Amino acid sequence: MITNLIILTMVLIGGSLGFNFFPNLMEQIDGVPVWTANPILGLILGAGIFYILSSQVIKPIEKSIKKIEKFFNEQSVSYLIFGSLGAILGLILAILASIPLAALSLGALSDVVPLILAVILAYIFFQFATSRREEIRRLFTSRAQRQEENGVLERKEGDSFRRYKVLDTSTIIDGRILDVTKAGFLEGTFVISQHVLQELQYIADSSDSLKRVRGRRGLDILNALQKEEKIEVKMDDSPLPESDEVDMKLVHLAKKMDGVVVTNDYNLNKVAEFQKVPVLNINELANAVKPVVIPGENMRVMIVKNGTERSQGVAYLDDGTMVVVEEGQHYMNKSVNVIVTSALQTNAGRMIFAKMEHSQKAIDDGKESK
Repeated sequence: MITNLIILTMVLIGGSLGFNFFPNLMEQIDGVPVWTANPILGLILGAGIFYILSSQVIKPIEKSIKKIEKFFNEQSVSYLIFGSLGAILGLILAILASIPLAALSLGALSDVVPLILAVILAYIFFQFATSRREEIRRLFTSRAQRQEENGVLERKEGDSFRRYKVLDTSTIIDGRILDVTKAGFLEGTFVISQHVLQELQYIADSSDSLKRVRGRRGLDILNALQKEEKIEVKMDDSPLPESDEVDMKLVHLAKKMDGVVVTNDYNLNKVAEFQKVPVLNINELANAVKPVVIPGENMRVMIVKNGTERSQGVAYLDDGTMVVVEEGQHYMNKSVNVIVTSALQTNAGRMIFAKMEHSQKAIDDGKESK
């Protein structure tokens, strides 16, 4: 679309120049037939020449347009509105200032100075309006409203806040997003892509009973989110690249809306970070709020399975944290007292290493007997 628009613009410019200047140019050349000084011929030649030139300038112009689009997409609506009003005010002042210059009849200076003045004033007032937009807005609010705003702590929307939270399938099926939101740790608008909804429906209709249960759980979580009064849920059916998978569609959607991807998927987390899209990982939040375990601390666990190493036993805490117990293989399906030796934090979660409490007592007793 942009390419065709650039070509059309170049053809119109070339045709206009040929129509207006080609006849005069032909009249200045001696020995040229009179019929060549035809505006229609000039229009055709100018349009053809600029059509050929357009193939050389399409890529630079497209890059410049994309940079401009990226800049405006990254700005807030208030920034663009106040900046536009400031630029318009600067242009009006430049027009008023150019009237005396035109009356002085300074030749070329009267034509160049107003143009330079318009650019400078438009830029100055654009920067002024965007940097002081909050103060300007307050000037046009009522006194009662200003007093009400002064009574609360004002939060400016910036890089640390994204209104739209784009949820992926794993987060919805997991279900903890509902509890986290009820507790007030997430704000803004939850965005559910139509592709995520289709994926949930596909999983819920699966022939595999386990997948079917997971899909139905995800749909139940969505309905519960919609029923929460303090939570705003928005369905998005905007067109996204058809060739991409659902994860990439969510990344594109988050970039388009200047939002955050909320996920439990480790791979999607990495892809979003590479694409410079902010990510909220529920697993990372769960690991961050788990109680700290200090080496030497006592705890009671139940050994439920064998470890990877010889004589190791594996237990789990209530929050799902894995506890690897040395010599725990001999106490399968029994609750035992253990002593924490170390803890390891990984991307998949936290692991705690421990040993049997009676083995530590035997070591301590041996030291005392010596």
